[in-house]
Amino acid sequence: MKSRYLSFIPMLALCASAQAFDFGSLKDKLGNIAPAQPAAAPAAVAPTTNNAASALAGFSNKDQVGSLKQALTQGAETAVANLAKENGYLGNDKVRIPLPESLQKADSLMRQFGMGKYADELITSMNRAAEAAVPEAKTLLVGAVKNMTVADAKAILTGGNDAATQYFRKNTETALTGKFKPIVNKSMQKVKLAEKYDQFAGKGAQYGLVDQQDAKLDDYITRRAMDGLFLMMAEQEKAIRANPLEATGSLAKKVFSAIKF
Repeated sequence: MKSRYLSFIPMLALCASAQAFDFGSLKDKLGNIAPAQPAAAPAAVAPTTNNAASALAGFSNKDQVGSLKQALTQGAETAVANLAKENGYLGNDKVRIPLPESLQKADSLMRQFGMGKYADELITSMNRAAEAAVPEAKTLLVGAVKNMTVADAKAILTGGNDAATQYFRKNTETALTGKFKPIVNKSMQKVKLAEKYDQFAGKGAQYGLVDQQDAKLDDYITRRAMDGLFLMMAEQEKAIRANPLEATGSLAKKVFSAIKF
């Protein structure tokens, strides 16, 4: 992420009638704002030992695949249901969608000018859009479970704590983007601040003040909504691996108990 900042979106929303905006001057004024420290990268998950593979030898391929499908369908449905409800994103610190990082850097300055409510309104609207879009994920995720092969199942069962989540991301991310984005776009059309964001952030991107990938609000929200979904799915997967009795279905309980590590 470039160390260039933009805090002028809400201010410009109030000053839309201005004839021109001096991006270069703003860039100089914001140059002394200390950048936020990047979030620590998640700790790497150690691979499983051969014990899991040995334990699976006692189960038929049919049972292995069947147990995994039970658990993954449960995890996917739970993650979607929790995110799709009101405040599913907004009320969850782990997945709440914030302003793009290039705007966060100068958020405190913006609030000093009494413009904090505009950022708060935009954040609320972004998260509401994600909550409206995420139900579309259920059909695609369940479809990915149904299409799982024996090899896929073995790799997931003997893989790390997020092996299933990575499988879902690989097999559904592109399709999810296509499902999420139109709903996000429709939701954001109702928010005038979103229009202001696109107008000025797009211009700011030309001057290097906003990362190009954040210059369109619906793209940013779609990307962060999917990140939140996969994060919650990873937590569901980790919980089932750690406590197999939480799994739905006797077969899933039996297989995951055998490979617990």
